[in-house]
Amino acid sequence: MYLPIDLTTYKPTADLLAGRVILVTGAGDGIGRAAAVAYASHGATVLLLGRTLTKLEAVYDEIEQIGGPQPALLPINLTTAKMDDYLSIVHTIEQKIGRLDGVLHNAAMLGELTPLRDYEPHLWDDVMDTNLRAPFLLTQALLPLLSEAPDASVIFTTSSVGRKVRAFWGAYAISKMGVEGLSQLFAEEMKANEHIRFNCLNPGATRTHMRASAYPAENPETLPVPKDIMATYLYLMGPDSRGVTGQSLDVPRLEWA
Repeated sequence: MYLPIDLTTYKPTADLLAGRVILVTGAGDGIGRAAAVAYASHGATVLLLGRTLTKLEAVYDEIEQIGGPQPALLPINLTTAKMDDYLSIVHTIEQKIGRLDGVLHNAAMLGELTPLRDYEPHLWDDVMDTNLRAPFLLTQALLPLLSEAPDASVIFTTSSVGRKVRAFWGAYAISKMGVEGLSQLFAEEMKANEHIRFNCLNPGATRTHMRASAYPAENPETLPVPKDIMATYLYLMGPDSRGVTGQSLDVPRLEWA
């Protein structure tokens, strides 16, 4: 689709997210951590959701050090979370903060790179629960809060193998194909509410632990670090992307080159 700006040259304003409350899943490491810090540095109160409390605390400290609004910690294991856990998150946000303006679904499991005939069923379930079930249930639970926001954005993290499957990528590829459909379906069903938008974003090859696990022979020095690809994450989360919904976008490689 036509975008109102050129993502290769987009420069977010310093106060882009001032006054907004944004939840980031997988906020303890990699792209999630970089996004949480980037959102906070542009004025947002960030809700840090992740499995490992010590990692979330480290991001909390980093945000405080840069002078961002005080974040909040939401430790939860998305692989085993139940609906009651998601409803508890909603209750916490309602009681302690009172609003929600955006969600970045970043948490994911790679699983195993192996032929489908050899894929372990329990691992398949874990990947699906983390990568697809969790974004669905969490978004569903948060919809009432998001619908009350004057300008809300939900970003789902996709992948090239979620658009065209690649042999041996197993549950990860299928879960990301599901995420693509999930994002489109939310956008289609919620299009009457012009104040909330849903999009997929593919970060591309980035220097993360997951990337290193998937491509152990790759030279990480050839890849951008997460903080270098944040302009597109800021664009989709902020007011400059109003009206952009139901899309699946790529982080432009020129953004960091």
